[in-house]
Formats: sequence, C-alpha cells, structure tokens
Amino acid sequence: MAEDAAPKIAEQQANVDAAVNTPVVVHSNDDRTVAQELELEQTRSTLGKAIVETRSTPLENRPRLPRIALSKRNRAIVRALNPMLVTYLEASRDHCETDSILFGAALAVCRIIGAKLPTAGRATGQSSTSPVWRIRIEERIAKARALMGRLICFRSGNTRPRIVRTVRMVLAGTNV
Repeated sequence: MAEDAAPKIAEQQANVDAAVNTPVVVHSNDDRTVAQELELEQTRSTLGKAIVETRSTPLENRPRLPRIALSKRNRAIVRALNPMLVTYLEASRDHCETDSILFGAALAVCRIIGAKLPTAGRATGQSSTSPVWRIRIEERIAKARALMGRLICFRSGNTRPRIVRTVRMVLAGTNV
C-alpha cells in the first residue's frame, strides 16, 4: 500500500507543477479582461513603489494625505489593493514596518485616484516654525486676555456698547 502512495504523490506533484506553470491565455477578443489585467499590474507596481518609498522616508517627512471621497470607484480601488497587501503584511517584522506598508498603501490609493499630494515633506507647507497646537493655544490666550481687559473696563464703570456687548456674551448662560 505504501508503494502505491509514492507514485500517486509524485503524480499529484507533477499535476500541481503543470497547473502552476501553465501560462494563462487571454483571448484577443476579450479586451476588457486584458485592460483589467493591465490595470491590476499598474496598481500592483504603484503599490510596490509607494511602499518602498515610504520605508525609506522618515516619519516627519511623509506627505500629509488628503481625505478621499467614498465613491464607487475609490472603493473598488481599495478592494483591489487589499488582497495585494496581504503578502506585504505577512512579511512585516514589526509595527514600524507594518505602519510603512499601510501608509504606502494609502499613498498608492491617493496616487491611483489622482489626489493632489504635497511635493515634499510636511515642513514645506508651513509658513512658521511653530507647531499648529502652540499657535492655537497662543491665540486662545490672546482672546482670553482681551476679554479680561474688557471685563476690567466694565467693572471700573465703562459702559460703552462694545464693552457691554462683550460682557453679555461672556456671562451668557451663567445665571449672573
């Protein structure tokens, strides 16, 4: 019985090899299939290039990605990319590499869709060197100081319409 199993395994392996190595023949009249295959190959190469590019780019120099609309076309592109990502994600060794792969996939989607991306890193788009959160906090502090100044003016007897309007706005909803 064991002697019969060996030829069957060899025969099965030969069948598998033949199936794997058989070239896929696409009929010339089936232009849609050819176009889809070409599009998939372009998508695959765009994904590969984006992942390689992302791996070599430091986090702070990665471009800021735009939000994309949830159209049927965009969903189809994402659905086509998802199976391609499996091979990259299975080979990733750590979280940093997984992050690079996912960011590269998002970058590839933006490129395929034709979304506008900044040409260089995030630093080129900023006019000042201060982070956005610091600028926001400084603006809020400046507004609070202006309000305190108007409240002090009102307390000292200034009843100009602008001051009174500001005091009413500040005290609105406080039962004072």
